[in-house]
Amino acid sequence: MTGPSHSTPTAPGAPTPTAPGAPTPTAPGAPTPTAPGAAFTGLTDLASRALGASVVAANDELFASRENLINPGEAAFDPQAFGHKGKLYDGWETRRRRDAGHDWAVVRLGAPGIVRGVVVDTAWFRGNYPPNVSVEAAHVADYPDAAALADAQWTTVVRRTDCAGDAKNYYAVEDPHCWTHVRLSIYPDGGVARFRVHGEALPDPRFLTGTIDLVAADNGGRLEQTSDAFYSSPAQIILPGRARHMGEGWENARRRGGGNDHAVFALAAPGTVRHVEVDTGYYVGNAPGWVRLSVADPRGSDLETAAWTDIVAKRPVVPDTRHRLLVEQAVEGTHVRLDVYPDGGLSRLRLWGEVSASGRELAEERWRRARP
Repeated sequence: MTGPSHSTPTAPGAPTPTAPGAPTPTAPGAPTPTAPGAAFTGLTDLASRALGASVVAANDELFASRENLINPGEAAFDPQAFGHKGKLYDGWETRRRRDAGHDWAVVRLGAPGIVRGVVVDTAWFRGNYPPNVSVEAAHVADYPDAAALADAQWTTVVRRTDCAGDAKNYYAVEDPHCWTHVRLSIYPDGGVARFRVHGEALPDPRFLTGTIDLVAADNGGRLEQTSDAFYSSPAQIILPGRARHMGEGWENARRRGGGNDHAVFALAAPGTVRHVEVDTGYYVGNAPGWVRLSVADPRGSDLETAAWTDIVAKRPVVPDTRHRLLVEQAVEGTHVRLDVYPDGGLSRLRLWGEVSASGRELAEERWRRARP
């Protein structure tokens, strides 16, 4: 069947960070910390703890722990919270420097990937934010410790530039290579609440063998379109593990008119789905009444005009339940469309199947091209 026209999600306009007396950029042509409508924020956050990322090292974290940088959600602030070392912040904060140099923290990405942009969020850091930042990246095999990372070859992906206080600072990245680690450098010291690294997961194709979850974010699946993400994005339903609560899934607004809500995902690589999991866990009074799954292969055309073929025809689902379903026909595709009727939330979507021979060739070629 041919699906209805798909709408492309738009990222909310990124705020313009301003700071009275902020310094001028230290490098000619350095990127500015403004990105109206920063579209890259719609891509996977490769530095998300939900994806398996971690902050493996920092040269200083006296006031606030480095691990806070990749916590999910917005930073909180309690004006009455103080500890033995001073004000307690929901972020990473270093001591005041009395010597030359700068501070840094290294994040191991949850999956290797091509970085398209970063967000340095200095929420609540008003008199103690870093006036300048830069970001470096490295591709290191296996799981190196902090000492090995110190000797890694680092490439600058965001040159040293302005950073505003108490604001989300957006920086686009043009480098096309695949990275496993990123380093946030702050000049000379200060605090950062959150660090987001948005891009496309690009796993080693040797892991794309056998039966895998073709839509999993850590395998390279990604959200491409959605009709509604009012409460939370459908990008969350392809993250690893089961959701711990309703806030970790996809919830749209209550539909008051006709039609239904949907989300379209790009598969990790072209492949054939064999069975699926549609998990409505924690959605008790707001699960869909029915769901439908269809696949398309727009290679040689475009997604908007592609023909969609049902692999799970419209069928009822029940609240707070993990539904395991066999597909009705095995069809190779590059994209999957999830329709929910008329609206409602899901906590996870899994599409178990195999990457095709042509899909594996594409994955291997992309991996070769992206290696630094």
